[in-house]
Amino acid sequence: MSDSSAPYYQAQGQECELFERAWSHQLPLLIKGPTGCGKTRFVEHMAARLGRPLFTVSCHDDLSAADLVGRHLIGQGDTVWVDGPLTRAVRAGGICYLDEVVEARKDTTVVLHPLADDRRILPIERTGEVLHAPSTFMLVVSYNPGYQNLLKSLKPSTRQRFVALTFDYPNGEVEQAVIAREAQVEASTAQSLVKLAHALRRLTHHDLEESVSTRLLIYAGKLIRAGFSPRQACRAAIVDALTDDHETADALDEVVHAIWPT
Repeated sequence: MSDSSAPYYQAQGQECELFERAWSHQLPLLIKGPTGCGKTRFVEHMAARLGRPLFTVSCHDDLSAADLVGRHLIGQGDTVWVDGPLTRAVRAGGICYLDEVVEARKDTTVVLHPLADDRRILPIERTGEVLHAPSTFMLVVSYNPGYQNLLKSLKPSTRQRFVALTFDYPNGEVEQAVIAREAQVEASTAQSLVKLAHALRRLTHHDLEESVSTRLLIYAGKLIRAGFSPRQACRAAIVDALTDDHETADALDEVVHAIWPT
């Protein structure tokens, strides 16, 4: 299995091997980690590496089981059935990735459970069809534990159907390599951005839901490459992206100015 054409992803441990073993043994995978730490890029990389089509769903409050499975639509005076992304993934023997799965409506778990255990089936109630997932099909879901509360969490009966993989922001060396490659900036610029990230991530006394992600660091790097000063780039891509509070923004700016004094 070649990954020469796969989207760039810098492994930090054995996550690629775990994904590959889970896929080959028909095990569903749960990925948890903060926003912008590389979960989606990792899944895209692995789908290409395994040579399987990827069906990605960005889950939201209004996402229902019908949105995943499919529904009847009226077209040219007739009613036709249209498969949803989950059904298309099962039929194609691909990888279905549900990003931020806890954001979806609770009725979605009804259709996920029989796919995520040893039955590996997808009943389509509206057509009476029961699809048996081929060996190449894989169900992958992700969520951000930092946003969890009593109203938005995975039930134990759902969690225990998945092999789990925990992500975090990359270590300094890996994050620097990722920023340099993705933003196409010099190593010194990438190193300064990583230094900034570590300083911001140590801040615990400010009202931030999450700290700076690798994604935002790449955005800042791209702005610097486009001609903005590091201060301007970090203000737009990091500070103002993290908070609307003026006092908090000023505090984050101070950290930026400590990295780039002029």
